[in-house]
Amino acid sequence: MWNVRFVTLVGIVVAATAMRLVPHPPNVTPIAAIALFGGAHFASKRAALAVPLLAMCLSDLLLGFGVHRVMPFVYGSFALIVVLGRLIGDRRSTLAVGGAALTGSVLFFVITNFGVWLLSDLYPRTVEGLVACYVAAIPFFRNTLAGDLLYAGVLFGGFALAERRFPPLRRQSLPVLCFEGLPRFHAIIRQQRGRPGGTSHRRP
Repeated sequence: MWNVRFVTLVGIVVAATAMRLVPHPPNVTPIAAIALFGGAHFASKRAALAVPLLAMCLSDLLLGFGVHRVMPFVYGSFALIVVLGRLIGDRRSTLAVGGAALTGSVLFFVITNFGVWLLSDLYPRTVEGLVACYVAAIPFFRNTLAGDLLYAGVLFGGFALAERRFPPLRRQSLPVLCFEGLPRFHAIIRQQRGRPGGTSHRRP
């Protein structure tokens, strides 16, 4: 049965992804922030990757982007940003989130524009053509970075406040008693081995 935290996280990812469908400045979207947020908050590695990717894929279909040659580079960079979120884990300080958002923006910029240079006919397949591709994309990168930092702050900050206010949203850890009982469990096993008829793993 799905818990409250998981359902809430899915709802946040879907709601944030829906922001792509409303009018917004070019490239000011929550794409990288969603990947970072999902990677940092979903306990399951599969869910951390699958939920943001499925949400992004659905929004792409609704926007009519369809399948294009650069798509593997777009989704590949998206998956790498999910990994960045996994690396953050529970260390979700302002500095950590801001640094990861910045790194994610750079990754997305470098990987997707490399794909444009490699697979499109817009630039020659030379070093000069690659440089020209990156230079032409710099104005878009400013908006991408602004959107990533903005949405990362909203998603991480908003959910942190929600966790404080609503305890069921907090990530559940294993009870301490489970670990405290381990030494006693091993002591009982050792006592049983020393009794007549007890199980013994000693060699004859």
